Amino acid sequence: MNRKKYVYNIIVFFVLSISLYAQEKTVNLSIEQSAACMGKGNRTLKIANKEVEMAKNERRKLNSLWYPNVSMAGAYVHLSNKIEVKEPLNKFTNPAKEIVHSILPNDQLIGAMLDEVGKYSFTFPLLPSNLTTIDGNVTWALFTGGKRIYATKIARSMVTIAEVNKELTNAGLQALLVESYYGLRLGQRIVEVRMEAYNVLKKHYWNAQKQEQNGLINKAERLFAEVNMDEAKRELATARKEVGVLQKTLNNLLNFTADEVVNPVSSLFMNDTLPPIEHFKAMIEGSNYTVNTLRLQENIARNQLKIGRAGYMPNIALLGKQTFYANGMPKNLFPRTMIGVGFTWNIFDGLDRESNVRQAKLAQQSLVLGREKAKSELAVAVDKLYSQLQNAQDNVTMLNTTIAMSKELLRVRRKLFREGMAVSTEVVDAQLLLSKVQIAYLTSYYQYDVALINLLSTCGIPDAFYGYSKEGRTEHFIFNEE
Repeated sequence: MNRKKYVYNIIVFFVLSISLYAQEKTVNLSIEQSAACMGKGNRTLKIANKEVEMAKNERRKLNSLWYPNVSMAGAYVHLSNKIEVKEPLNKFTNPAKEIVHSILPNDQLIGAMLDEVGKYSFTFPLLPSNLTTIDGNVTWALFTGGKRIYATKIARSMVTIAEVNKELTNAGLQALLVESYYGLRLGQRIVEVRMEAYNVLKKHYWNAQKQEQNGLINKAERLFAEVNMDEAKRELATARKEVGVLQKTLNNLLNFTADEVVNPVSSLFMNDTLPPIEHFKAMIEGSNYTVNTLRLQENIARNQLKIGRAGYMPNIALLGKQTFYANGMPKNLFPRTMIGVGFTWNIFDGLDRESNVRQAKLAQQSLVLGREKAKSELAVAVDKLYSQLQNAQDNVTMLNTTIAMSKELLRVRRKLFREGMAVSTEVVDAQLLLSKVQIAYLTSYYQYDVALINLLSTCGIPDAFYGYSKEGRTEHFIFNEE
């Protein structure tokens, strides 16, 4: 019976193991691979691509103004009356009577006959009461004062703006990816630090128990070691929960399912040297997305100003009409083919054109001021981010020495405690100090990476981040040794 139960437990164990493996799938991804996954599945990027397509379609719509407009029109019309010409005959009989009386002064018979005829009217039908027609019409604008040229330029600028906005969206997502990816990496490393601290404090607690039993330390010191061990365990559990939250954030960014666990294999990094700050500031004018967008909007405002001025010019168009089918409409009254040139010229519109021209000038001036303001603010942002990079480098340089000294301090105090020459408080303080310094060390690397991607995104070159990551030195420190 016990053997059967043992076999049953083994089978249940393997089934549960397979089930858990099927539920969670670990995916090892570098930062470059994560960026590729984000580019394929992120919905925000897909929306930006659709906006570019919409702008291109709008440009095609405006390009249609250069082509003739060909249309078909047909109608069936029922008139309440026939359209005809009526002419009284007395207009013709009265002159005839005068001629007859001049020849035959005493004639009465012919005059009576002409009077009788003059009572009637002559009717000539022009159109019947039922009409049917099918026509083809052509209108081709020959001259619009330059409106079509400037509208086409505006459409091209709109497409470029949509592409710049797409690049801006991509840069923002790359910055978010770096924050999430390296945030998860930082969280995992902090878990390792917390785990090491917990293991050290747990071992220290076991030693404290033995020393209490041997009468080398009092109960208070053993309780102090136990409290700090429990606190280290709580901090470890908190760090693991934070890793779970960061994992969900990265999964959402990469459009992964909940059962896919991303393992970031790219380490936190830091470059020993950076280009001078003037190098990054020089990129603002030519590469920054905001500056480029404002420059394109200036071009649009300039072309809108030209369109407003073109409103003073006449519009000239070629006109044509061909009747393919007509019933009840004689050709002598309605020719089947017509062609000509027409124009429209707005002489006075209540000063609407003047208002449009002034509005376009004000918009252009406002955009020029906005671009200069944006450049100044971006220069300040570059100063701030570059300072953060330098601070992170300085912190790591100092913390390298601090970590080495903290490890040595912990080693010495643990040795003295085992020999009964140090109290429990000193060992715990040394371990907590080392954990604090190690986390500060890792955090400085993370702060450097986040500041770097934000700096490069501000300069309009976020893809350069991956080159810096390959050239930089990775975070490293040795855990506590016995």
